[in-house]
Amino acid sequence: MSRFLPLARSVLSSPAWFVPFDDYNRHVRTAGVSVLLDRWHEGAWVPQDTAAVRTPSAAVAYPGLGRRGAGEPRRHRARFVAAGYQPLYPADGQPFSADLVGIEFVVRSEEDTAQPRLVRLLPAVTFPYPPGVRTVHGVVLDARTRAPLENVLVEARGRASRDPVSWHERTLSGARGAFRLALRWEGEKAGEHAVEETFRLEAVQRPGRTGSLVVRLPRDAGTRHVIEIREQ
Repeated sequence: MSRFLPLARSVLSSPAWFVPFDDYNRHVRTAGVSVLLDRWHEGAWVPQDTAAVRTPSAAVAYPGLGRRGAGEPRRHRARFVAAGYQPLYPADGQPFSADLVGIEFVVRSEEDTAQPRLVRLLPAVTFPYPPGVRTVHGVVLDARTRAPLENVLVEARGRASRDPVSWHERTLSGARGAFRLALRWEGEKAGEHAVEETFRLEAVQRPGRTGSLVVRLPRDAGTRHVIEIREQ
């Protein structure tokens, strides 16, 4: 596990810069976040003990990596751990895949500097939602085998009726396929005075492996929902 060291100089170069971001609370977060660093060696990922640096801007960097002389570029991988969160590893705008378990980057001997990379931390099943936050829960299963699926992206989108602002809630399923998703915003209504709200949950394991579910509140409040993933 990478320990964080204080910034030793005002200007530094690093082959990797990461900015952990609390996706639920919408702010940068480094408190309580740990980074596991691995290096690819002889066909396997080998844990490293290289110390990370936490910068004044709350980024995580590795300025000492790759400065021990000339050599071939080396593959590294960073994995993030934070209580109550699960990291979303694909970069913004990239297709999601549950198989991604870290962020890979190449380290060279020269002092090249990478661009900062935002690492979104999504609420896990154990996330401590504030009192009063409306959530729905359930499990993600393989439609054919009925096996629980881990690290599946579950999300809901919509637009508030009173204030036309788009909203987006998301989470990742846990080790046994369980998920818990916040629905802080208003869902679709049949009319201005309707009580029932409709939400459409979308789940993605990887491109071409998806599932969906319609949730109606308050009718389905407290229901254990099942999202089935199948080939599309």
